[in-house]
Amino acid sequence: MPLMTAGEIEALMREVFPAMPEDLYHIEEVADHYVRIRMPYRDDFLRPGGTLSGPSLMTLVDTAMYYAVLAMIGPEALAVTTNLNINFMRRPQPVDVIAECRLLKLGSRLAVGDVAIYSDGSPDMVAHATCTYSIPPRERGAAN
Repeated sequence: MPLMTAGEIEALMREVFPAMPEDLYHIEEVADHYVRIRMPYRDDFLRPGGTLSGPSLMTLVDTAMYYAVLAMIGPEALAVTTNLNINFMRRPQPVDVIAECRLLKLGSRLAVGDVAIYSDGSPDMVAHATCTYSIPPRERGAAN
């Protein structure tokens, strides 16, 4: 069962990343071990050749995984990426991009997930990633 709602995650992001534009990502769904987020299309995400850049898609993957971990463990801003592997499968369309993250394992120290990325309106995956996050140790006696 998630410990944080979409609104609570977004509020935490405004607090810990005040320079991040509020309209960069929109959380569409938070469920048990699952988060779906949307990255609205922006011309500044384009690379030469007119496609969305790899770094913008990797940032989307990392953000989706971070949100999924936070949803399940609560407001632990110091959870960090330890591994991210991405396969670019097809050219994304010049539209919003959707990331669906599933946590495959959530332990006390590590979380492992996979993220599927789609162009809005298309059933074809444009990228697939696996990601591992390190979860900081909880203080003894701290509330969960």
